[in-house]
Amino acid sequence: MDFVAGCIGGAAGVLVGHPFDTVKVRLQVQSIDKPLYRGTFHCFQSIIRQESVFGLYKGIGSPMMGLTFINAIVFGVQGNTMRLLGHDTPTNQFLAGAAAGAIQCVICCPMELAKTRMQMQGTGEKKSSRKLYKNSLDCLARIYNREGLWGVNRGMVTTLIRETPGFGVYFLAYDVLTRSLGCEPDDRYMIPKLLFAGGMAGIASWLSTYPVDVIKSRLQADGIGGVNQYSSIADCVRQSVRREGYMVFTRGLTSTLLRAFPVNAATFATVTLVLMYARGTEEGPQDCESSHL
Repeated sequence: MDFVAGCIGGAAGVLVGHPFDTVKVRLQVQSIDKPLYRGTFHCFQSIIRQESVFGLYKGIGSPMMGLTFINAIVFGVQGNTMRLLGHDTPTNQFLAGAAAGAIQCVICCPMELAKTRMQMQGTGEKKSSRKLYKNSLDCLARIYNREGLWGVNRGMVTTLIRETPGFGVYFLAYDVLTRSLGCEPDDRYMIPKLLFAGGMAGIASWLSTYPVDVIKSRLQADGIGGVNQYSSIADCVRQSVRREGYMVFTRGLTSTLLRAFPVNAATFATVTLVLMYARGTEEGPQDCESSHL
């Protein structure tokens, strides 16, 4: 039931957070010489004005499709790792989260590649005159036909570097916060506490690995126009810092943090409600960790 609740909660999180993710990606990869957007809110306004509200939801099919598999991997690996480690401690929560983060990259990397390519397609156009990709699956199929497995897994190393410690920090922060807040099944403020813990854990996770995410987005967006700008991770870092300074690693951070809290809040609220409905309202979740996503 945790798996089903996680899938439904994750879907709610994607619906709430995808517009913020689109803005984040646009800001991360826009040209410094000819920037289209002055900041987070200008980017929101421009996308809605030029591409309609649906422009904010470009590429949503990819995370929606990958959601079930990612949640299955994260829940399965995290739960089994915790059982293997034997003790529910913050350190073990970090290790279990890191293991889950690393293994789910197999699905996460191609999914985010398709999402990024779809989000960048038709930038500034309400009706794109020439669409490279019809949808997320078509995007991955075309990349595979042109570049093989290597192309589909573009950005895998940066995804691993981001997801492994990122999930570790997320599970650790959530565990520490729920312990500190004293989350009991009969606590009338249990759900707000879960929401707060989940939202803050999401923010902590993003802050811990955000510079890597900027590089990952740039590598995955590279080659959209048929020309590859970066030859490697190191080359991408070097070119980005040389042209834009170290502040390049904060590109799109405002949008990401604005997204992190409501996404995790929506996810945790949905997970908790599904679990409470499944187990009966009197029983509720067994403890905070049973609702962990």
